Order: sequence, then C-alpha cells, then structure tokens
Amino acid sequence: MKWFSRLTKIRANKKEYRGNRALGQKGEEIAARFLARRGYRILERNARTLLGEIDIVARKGAFIVFVEVKTRKSLRFGPPYLSVTHQKKLRLIRSARAYLSTERFGKTGWRIDVISIELDPGNESLNKIEHFEDALEEY
Repeated sequence: MKWFSRLTKIRANKKEYRGNRALGQKGEEIAARFLARRGYRILERNARTLLGEIDIVARKGAFIVFVEVKTRKSLRFGPPYLSVTHQKKLRLIRSARAYLSTERFGKTGWRIDVISIELDPGNESLNKIEHFEDALEEY
C-alpha cells in the first residue's frame, strides 16, 4: 500500500507543476502585452540558452532587454518579485550573456528587468503589475 501512497503524491506534484507552468505562461503573456504597449519590441519568448531560459527578450531603443516574469495568485510568501533570489540573478546574468554571445547584436547595450504580476486567486484576473527596469545591478 505504500507504493500507492507514493504514486498519489507523485501525481499530485505533477498536477501542481502543470498548474504552476500554466500560471507562469499566463503571466508571461500579460507581461509581453504590457511591454508591447510601452514601446518594447518582443524579439523572443522562452529563449533557451545552454545556461538557462529567459522569459522574454525584447528591444527598447538601443537596448536589448531580458525580462524575468514572476507571477503569483497568493501573497502568502510575499510579492512575486521577492522570488528572484541571488542564485536566480546570477543565472539570469549568465543566460543573458550566453544569449548575446550567440546572437548578432554587436556592442548593443543590455539590461535585465523583472516584471512582478499578482493575479486574483479566484478568477485569475490581473490585480497588480510592477515593472522593475534594470533590476539587477550586479553585472
């Protein structure tokens, strides 16, 4: 009977992952529209490099902007932007540099932004969106 209990937990974790992935995709869609309305040209979404994934790659004027999108339905663990840990910041910087090395952008300036999205837990409508430009100053 232990195997059944373990299998039930695995299935529950897979459902939770699918739910989190869907929530993330919804947040990324909201963020892409938000950026486009503000004059950003979306170059790529879910860009993969050898060092990680970048949610949105956009251009604003002369800058390439790498955007990390964080979405939550509950503030139980704080606002979404707080989930960008030091490790995540380092991974974002490495991924951005890897992306720039494989694409033909020359000496283009770049930055990393974070978009924090809070959705209503009931109907998943947008409650709040915050855009932190040049959010990572360590590079």
